[in-house]
Amino acid sequence: MVATSPAPTATLKRTVGRRMLLVFVVGDILGAGIYALTGKVAAEVGGAIWIPFLLAFGLAALTATAYAELVSRYPRAAGAAMYAHRAFGRPFVTFLVAFAVLMSGITSASAAARAFGGDYLAELVTVPTLVAAWVFVLLIAAVNAVGISESVRVNLVLTAIEVTGLVIILVIGARAFLAGEGDPGRAMTLTTDGPVWMALLGGTALAFYALLGFEDSVNLAEECRQPRRDFPRALFAGIAIAGVIYLAVAFTTSMLVDTTTLAESTGPLLEVVRVAGLVFPPWLFALIALVAVSNTALINMIMASRVVYGMSREGIVPRWLGRVDRRRQTPWVAILFTTVIALTLVSTGDLSGLADTTVLLLLLVFAVVNVAVLVLRRESTADDAQVDGDAPRGFRAPTWAPVLGAVVSLVLASPLTGRDADVYARAGLLLGIGVVLYVVNRLLAGPARAADDDAVTVPPDAR
Repeated sequence: MVATSPAPTATLKRTVGRRMLLVFVVGDILGAGIYALTGKVAAEVGGAIWIPFLLAFGLAALTATAYAELVSRYPRAAGAAMYAHRAFGRPFVTFLVAFAVLMSGITSASAAARAFGGDYLAELVTVPTLVAAWVFVLLIAAVNAVGISESVRVNLVLTAIEVTGLVIILVIGARAFLAGEGDPGRAMTLTTDGPVWMALLGGTALAFYALLGFEDSVNLAEECRQPRRDFPRALFAGIAIAGVIYLAVAFTTSMLVDTTTLAESTGPLLEVVRVAGLVFPPWLFALIALVAVSNTALINMIMASRVVYGMSREGIVPRWLGRVDRRRQTPWVAILFTTVIALTLVSTGDLSGLADTTVLLLLLVFAVVNVAVLVLRRESTADDAQVDGDAPRGFRAPTWAPVLGAVVSLVLASPLTGRDADVYARAGLLLGIGVVLYVVNRLLAGPARAADDDAVTVPPDAR
């Protein structure tokens, strides 16, 4: 049984081209993770912090193949939630995936808000962390509500600034290496308190937070001019660019700053600037770091609001959550909804807990997405029909890539990484809230909703 959703009165505007999408992907990956978590990775593996980043890059590339194929088939805004919906046809599974994606974006933005009010801001001005985080979230919501073109243009400016900060680190590293300064050997040394494999798993799980963001761009598929043609190219190019930058920054950081100092710092790249032979004001670099954190939060909140919008289009959540402002053509109700949740999380969680919860939730989602792409290959080729004038055929991942991606995602989500128990408790509580909401909605909706849930909801223009 196939139910057709009524077309909404307003739709999202297709204004994002390939270059803008590439900037979005790079800007979403580069950000709070590399600026804040490098020292935490050093605490796990010692000086060879580039190894966990390399492993995390490999996992991101594996899962990206699944996303690229799915966007080619279904260029819609709902992302992982829609893929699970089409692959498994189970409303409960769809709801949990959607809820996990939604909460991962908001927890990531909330972690960025907490980071914004931390050591980097303290280099410039003394403001209570919670006050700074609240104001920060409200400003991000305002930018998001103005419009997607304006939001992505702001992202372009912020990306240029945060990339400049990383280029400064690379220039410092290149100068030090050529001058024989620092200790390159330290960057090749693994130092762990336990088994090396466990330290590498733990470090990779932390480093993976810095590479999160490539999946957010899926939720802009409905606002891309030609998603089937442009998305795979922009996605893989963005991951490659970010991966090379991260590896170079990780090597430079370890070469110039001793592991103990890195492990104890919440602003590890600021430590590089302080020991550099070049004269560069630490306060200016702190300002650049704040911009990078802001970019991470902006794109995560854009993603979260588009997930809510996409779920409403698919009939998974109430349709009023997908209301679009006719003038700005942005999902204003979804933006308001996600902002309220973010403000609550900022008030009740800390930076490390929110960041680790984000990783755990997304690893579970990635496992589902990798399985979904294999399941959906059995569908009729009718879904490959031409959509919105785009090319009918798109990217197809090699079968081994999503299989390996699913396995590695589950391994990194397991206790083998040494992840604290309270992270699992927090993630379990968030998913538990989702289960309660799902059950309550079914009970209140009654038999009519139950019958509707047995149908596979397909938007008219995707058939």
